[in-house]
Amino acid sequence: MGNKFLEGNFAPVSREHTITELAVTGRIPEFLDGRYLRNGPNPLSEVDPAAYHWFMGDGMVHGVRLRDGRAEWYRNRWVRNPAVAAALNGEDASRFCGLDALGANTNVIGHAGKTLALVEAGAPIYELTDELDTVGRCDFDGTLPGGYTAHPKRDPRTGELHAVSYFFGMGNKVQYSVIDAGGRVRRTVDVEVTGSPMMHDFSLTENHVVFYDLPVTFNAGMAVSAGVPAALRTPAKLVMSAMIGKVRVPDPVTAMMAGRIGANGGLPYRWNPKYPARIGVMPREGGNREGGRGDVRWFDVEPCYVFHPLNAYDDGDSVVLDVVRHPKMFDTELHGPGEGGPTLDRWTVDLAAGKVLEERLDDRGQEFPRVDERLVGRRHRYGYAISADGGANPSGSLFKHDLQTGRRAERAFGAGRQPGEFVFVPRHEEAAEDDGVLLGFVFDPASQRSDLTVLDAGTLETVAAIHLPDRVPNGFHGNWVPA
Repeated sequence: MGNKFLEGNFAPVSREHTITELAVTGRIPEFLDGRYLRNGPNPLSEVDPAAYHWFMGDGMVHGVRLRDGRAEWYRNRWVRNPAVAAALNGEDASRFCGLDALGANTNVIGHAGKTLALVEAGAPIYELTDELDTVGRCDFDGTLPGGYTAHPKRDPRTGELHAVSYFFGMGNKVQYSVIDAGGRVRRTVDVEVTGSPMMHDFSLTENHVVFYDLPVTFNAGMAVSAGVPAALRTPAKLVMSAMIGKVRVPDPVTAMMAGRIGANGGLPYRWNPKYPARIGVMPREGGNREGGRGDVRWFDVEPCYVFHPLNAYDDGDSVVLDVVRHPKMFDTELHGPGEGGPTLDRWTVDLAAGKVLEERLDDRGQEFPRVDERLVGRRHRYGYAISADGGANPSGSLFKHDLQTGRRAERAFGAGRQPGEFVFVPRHEEAAEDDGVLLGFVFDPASQRSDLTVLDAGTLETVAAIHLPDRVPNGFHGNWVPA
């Protein structure tokens, strides 16, 4: 059985590289002093195509160090959780299962002097060295036990990381956390949701936290079928379905369930048409009310799924949310996103009237939206996304949205080339919103290699291309980490 998420540039690479002589076309801007890092799934061992889900692959971080107009190195490294470390050492990795076997494969950031490989859903995150070698698990100096998230938001004013974390063992709760600029948790708030959703991302404004409680939920049947004997699957599924999303799952049961979820396997989350679609708005300093309601106001939206908001901001009595909206997710395609074209939409939450206005900003398929990070939670003019067919397949272009004029500029890379997510880096801290460059990997199927491509953010013209010795598989998220 074929699986498109193991084919073409979704297929894993088999080698780790350390390359210090990199060919460059064009001129690398001298103001770039730091590392461009990108994370994504890269299964180490042979996988079952019938079971494999793109989100479950072992994590691999790719990085390019830029300084003084030069590309000093390219490195790619597997994130060495216990299972990956054992496999790379030629040992039996099958003894590792559950959350310890899941790869930190979704995002990579710099915070408080550390490089962190991130993943969601209760799995551990990992600290890396500047050269991308694995240091070990990260729990923010013991202040945040358990898992974290793939999508924290950094407040550009305070430097704090805000996040929303979910895990099927938490019952009908998710956790909002704030990590200070020194890397320790300042506060947490438990928030009651409808059940056990896959809450991949959230939005942050200057005054509010926004939760996306949407109908992709933990599926006990899929988790149980991963390792329970056939004769026991039906009663086990009934017990798990009665518990998950309603009450906190006891630790022994959580460990048993997590042990059924293996790396490089299936994802136990599916589209749930019975689950309400809604968004929650909470003041940033909202507290833990009795029952975990956390001062949240909930607003219904049309059923859909959102992996990634572009940005959000307050506008008087309204909260404006620019999001990439999928019509549904993991309903018939169970190997990765692929349930219809994702569009750029605007949801305006009228707090006074108690309703949401849903608008379509762009109906072209697109994903991996990014904004100037200096404007997270504040009114933005520009946003960037890559064109995508049906869900996650990159289709050759980068979009630049001008949300003030409603215009969209498009940069096509041509000849079958596939861009990944691009991130914006300002020319200097006080530069205008699109005065800087965009950084991202672009795969060339003709050469089977990738370039780190540097674009002028104003014109979308190529400034430089750093040619890598191998390809960077289609992956998820990355960031510019300044020196």
